[in-house]
Amino acid sequence: MAYYRRDWPTLLRASLGLTRAMFGLPWPLTVRGAWLIMRGNQLWAPNPDNDPDGARRVMTAFYAMVARYHGESIAPARAAALEVEWWRVHRAHQYAELPSEEPLVEALAALYAYVYSVEESSVRLAARERARAMDLSDEWVRRGCELGHPLVAQERAALVRSYAALLAAVHL
Repeated sequence: MAYYRRDWPTLLRASLGLTRAMFGLPWPLTVRGAWLIMRGNQLWAPNPDNDPDGARRVMTAFYAMVARYHGESIAPARAAALEVEWWRVHRAHQYAELPSEEPLVEALAALYAYVYSVEESSVRLAARERARAMDLSDEWVRRGCELGHPLVAQERAALVRSYAALLAAVHL
């Protein structure tokens, strides 16, 4: 919600919680990671004049930091490319350039599978629920970004289902 309202301080706070919970980083790295996530989103946000190369550079720095801390062997540039690719596919879906959500599900599953070193089939449900949450969010935006709108609760529920499915897939 903060992203679509361009409420960057709130997005930074949300990114702090997300980075800490999802990546288990110590606080100094959590703060840096949250800043990088917010900055990547800021570079991507303007439509149509966004900066995908800048977003990929920032997200590469994010994934490099996470990989270093956890001793992971992922290629940060590859992870960042997959991240920004789902952003691109979502935007195309959001503006009806891609009427089906399937390319978005595939892009999300590709990112999850790569970052968590699992089979794409195991993260497909998580990707599908995340895409569903984005559809609800897009409808919320079309209806005016009202904070108390019932779509917010539906989106939150889809996100919870997505993250629960992701957690189950990566901890098999």
